[in-house]
Amino acid sequence: MSPYYEKHVFEASNSGRLDKVISDSLSDVSRGKVQAAIIDGKVKLNGEVCLKASTKLEPGDKVELLLELEREDTLLAEDIPLNTIYVDENVIVINKAAGMVVHPGAGNQSGTLVNALLYHWPDIREVGETGRPGVVHRLDKDTSGVLIVARNNETYKWLVKQFKTRKVIKKYLALVDGHPPTPSGRIEANIGRDDIHRQRMTVKYGKSRAAVSEYQTVQSYARHSLLEVQPFTGRTHQIRVHLAFIKTPITGDKVYGRRKLSIPVERFFLHANKLGIVLPGDEEPTEFVAPLPEDLKEILKTVEKLGK
Repeated sequence: MSPYYEKHVFEASNSGRLDKVISDSLSDVSRGKVQAAIIDGKVKLNGEVCLKASTKLEPGDKVELLLELEREDTLLAEDIPLNTIYVDENVIVINKAAGMVVHPGAGNQSGTLVNALLYHWPDIREVGETGRPGVVHRLDKDTSGVLIVARNNETYKWLVKQFKTRKVIKKYLALVDGHPPTPSGRIEANIGRDDIHRQRMTVKYGKSRAAVSEYQTVQSYARHSLLEVQPFTGRTHQIRVHLAFIKTPITGDKVYGRRKLSIPVERFFLHANKLGIVLPGDEEPTEFVAPLPEDLKEILKTVEKLGK
């Protein structure tokens, strides 16, 4: 298989060895792989190639890494049922089930949405990025709801541009513990990787990126609130982090929520219920809607009973 490269550019948030700072910043890349990239001249420090893994970095130093990856030319097509909302010659819109990973990665080589898509629509294999054909955006494994996929490269570029320029309207339903400070509101709080727990994101200043979300209360219960949330940026775990920041974590969220669950649930209550996007050839956006799945409907019945 011929190699291809994935470029990573970031500023060091902490001092330390070059190889350690990079591996800490890219949690899914091993330190050994980083060291190999440095030896191969694939790492630049402040614009200059750096060949020493032990080079000391200071906060603010600019790091550029070309990471060699293997082409995933042998992605498996698997006969996995999908809940299809809409299909035409350019796009596929899916109501993704909770528990399904969007594309193969470390520890998830099969059973993903991409594996299922390749079975039902094999023409997407050469669309977009290698290893994640057709994928223009993602949902967390345990988040259900609307997800759009491109069927050709022209459409892929069309859709990606809308996501990058923040023209896509995304709305989620989230059940949270407690009640927000106001029935509706706007959260503007930068998000970055947690300095201690590198797998988590957090609201922080310094090494972070701007993040904006708006919420509106749909239903208020005795101990919970059902919110409609619209993220205007696309940061990792943005809705989960922002709602925890205003002291109303998503019900069932074991990472950003309370250690002791407020009610027994199998997954956190977050559902992407609406997606508005302009399809190729159109001038106005089309809105796709994914109804709330049965498991989340049952959770709402449970919280209703708590108030009686």
